[in-house]
Amino acid sequence: MQTNFTPTQLLDPDVAESEQILRKCVHCGFCTATCPTYVTLGNELDSPRGRIYLIKDMLENGRPADAEVVTHIDRCLSCLACVTTCPSGVDYMHLVDHARAHIEKTYKRPLMNRLTRAILAAVLPYPGRFRLALNLARLGRPFAGLMRGSALKPFAAMLALAPRRVPAASAFAKPGSYKPETERRGRVAILSGCAQPVLDPGINAAAIRLLTRLGVEVVLPEGEVCCGSLVHHMGRAEQALASARANVDLWTREIDGQGLDAIIITASGCGTTIKDYGHMLRLDPAYAAKAARVSALAKDITEYLATLDLPAHMPKSITVAYHSACSMQHGQRITLTPKQLLKAAGFTVRDPAEGHLCCGSAGTYNIMQPEISAALKARKVKNIEATKADIIATGNIGCITQIATGTGMPILHTVELLDWAYGGAVPEKLRDLPLG
Repeated sequence: MQTNFTPTQLLDPDVAESEQILRKCVHCGFCTATCPTYVTLGNELDSPRGRIYLIKDMLENGRPADAEVVTHIDRCLSCLACVTTCPSGVDYMHLVDHARAHIEKTYKRPLMNRLTRAILAAVLPYPGRFRLALNLARLGRPFAGLMRGSALKPFAAMLALAPRRVPAASAFAKPGSYKPETERRGRVAILSGCAQPVLDPGINAAAIRLLTRLGVEVVLPEGEVCCGSLVHHMGRAEQALASARANVDLWTREIDGQGLDAIIITASGCGTTIKDYGHMLRLDPAYAAKAARVSALAKDITEYLATLDLPAHMPKSITVAYHSACSMQHGQRITLTPKQLLKAAGFTVRDPAEGHLCCGSAGTYNIMQPEISAALKARKVKNIEATKADIIATGNIGCITQIATGTGMPILHTVELLDWAYGGAVPEKLRDLPLG
């Protein structure tokens, strides 16, 4: 793609990076076939190629974002299926990140949209506030129907996603160290997270139990904050970078102290962002090197487990439909490892059709774009149920929450099944089911 940025514009490192990304696009259109919003809406401006044109025009002309640009950028899930598909290597992720930051700086959103985004940014990254909000959801649930047809429809979507029962807080979410049960084979930090320990504390509990049984010491350092992913995708760049710096500092202390073999993440959406800390902080001389070091150590739980010698297991006559989260398959390019681990643990694994398409969760997308999200969820659930599997496994809490509202099939994190296969208790969601 030909660009016409001025030398002065290119002095801005973010503009210079976006210009190089734009130049790689050859208008081939391969991305349209795998873009969930284009497949759903059929609008060229809701495809990666269309959004690239909008971003180019906005940045090249140095103008503020307008309502048209914001509409189509907001509809982007950041699923990154286009990045996997693109034969030219267009780095759409960092291009749309720049566009969102530009929108945040230059566009005044309607009042209700601003309010909704502000509430999400003030609540979701903070486990205490999030737990309180979920407990209060029962008061708003009777009014959800009235909200759906009004400017309050994002709040109706929030209520629909809120669990009827909020799980009790887990001791595994508290800062501390968990010693290995056998001879120590490694030492890792694990991201506690913000939404996950509230919605499903059993995920990290299963990861810690499994790792310590395998001889790995697990530490949850004091001072961890949200990875920054949620506000990063809202274009709130400085807030996201503040979170990144805080986490880089605490993990660097652990690396320089007793050492870390890896930083384990059990939510693939968080993992994609943490692996990008090196890029996010590349212009900060005080953090660039430290952030790159942290990103290099960041591993999805399945990546790390694949490096260990796993013990013998008892085969289970259970069929698992594996849903590959977008942040896992497109963001981190982890596709085979989780399925290989499940198969090695004795499960029969099936791949749903259209596995490359997003389930519609995408952070807060299912709240901010409920209609598109609902269409994608229905399509995803139909494909998963067609596998005739017993249960669903995936590696991201957002996908678990989203898909669970559309099907009666139990959906668990991959590590919960692996913990069970290698000596752990039957996961709570499976205890009342007639499974082998």
